[in-house]
Amino acid sequence: MASISLRKLIKRYGHGAKALQVIHGVDAEIRDGEFVVIVGPSGCGKSTLLRMVAGLEEVSEGEIAIGPRVVNDVEPAERDIAMVFQNYALYPHMTNFENMAYGLKIAKVPKEEIRQRVDKAAKILELTHLLDRKPRQLSGGQRQRVAMGRAIVRQPQVFLFDEPLSNLDAKLRAQTRLEIQKLHNELGITSLFVTHDQVEAMTLAQRMMVMNAGRMEQFGTPEEVYHRPATTFVASFIGSPPMNLIEGRAEGTRFIVGEQRLALPQAAPRDGALVLGLRPEHAELRADGAWQLVVEAVEMLGAERLVYGRVGQSLFTVRQDAMLDAPRIGDTVAVGVPAAQLHWFDADTRQRL
Repeated sequence: MASISLRKLIKRYGHGAKALQVIHGVDAEIRDGEFVVIVGPSGCGKSTLLRMVAGLEEVSEGEIAIGPRVVNDVEPAERDIAMVFQNYALYPHMTNFENMAYGLKIAKVPKEEIRQRVDKAAKILELTHLLDRKPRQLSGGQRQRVAMGRAIVRQPQVFLFDEPLSNLDAKLRAQTRLEIQKLHNELGITSLFVTHDQVEAMTLAQRMMVMNAGRMEQFGTPEEVYHRPATTFVASFIGSPPMNLIEGRAEGTRFIVGEQRLALPQAAPRDGALVLGLRPEHAELRADGAWQLVVEAVEMLGAERLVYGRVGQSLFTVRQDAMLDAPRIGDTVAVGVPAAQLHWFDADTRQRL
């Protein structure tokens, strides 16, 4: 096992004035044995970053170190890593045992050791009874486990996962997430996992790296990222539904949004143009609430419901227990905003205050 150091990484395509920069100075230290998730929307650079660690993309500037060794100029096969892709990439004419053993066979590992490694990986992944079958005889989740087994038998220092659950349905994704967690707990191998799905990120990560337009917006535990988002982008991307973000002007204990003057439970950190954030679960529909909201839509989600309205031009969502009486569309409801749950961001930089 080994740590991974990303030191001021930059990736450009092309040269000179027409060069397109897609990774902008990413700096991060992934600890030995840590499970880190890289999360962000499509096109944010997360897969490019993973491919740079794998050696499949060249580094334009900066350094990547795996353990004590800088690997910028090291071939992918010599980096002691194993990748699991979105596409299982299994050989259809081979049995699952042969698929898992193929890389070891090419590396001329002795047959008895190959058998031991494959059997051990199959036991961990509960594939022992499927080793003699071919991939076409398996479900999507089982094929993905075979692909993970093929990576495990190599006994690498680092696992790299590139959206491995994207091809699975919702139920299988949930099951496979649990299997990946159990796998990491058992093996403890340093892992980088790329996904656009914030639920995968929150449930799997020991720490998560939130990417946006080639920049790392925040790097921290799921709890830190959720409860103290560093930017308005993180606040809006992490959380379902996302954090309510309202642009306005603070004047002491008043927040002016268009023609509305919203009362604050305590003064804003400073006067002037700010963005106020509040998670939907922290807003409360109650008779003594300080804000008025005209209900535009109500969504029933089983144990809870989402109530939608507007504050100024901003959509505002309240998460409500489904056992409580539901407001009707067109109703004006009072919303309570607890002081401890308000988040403040600079209107220009979008950074947390």
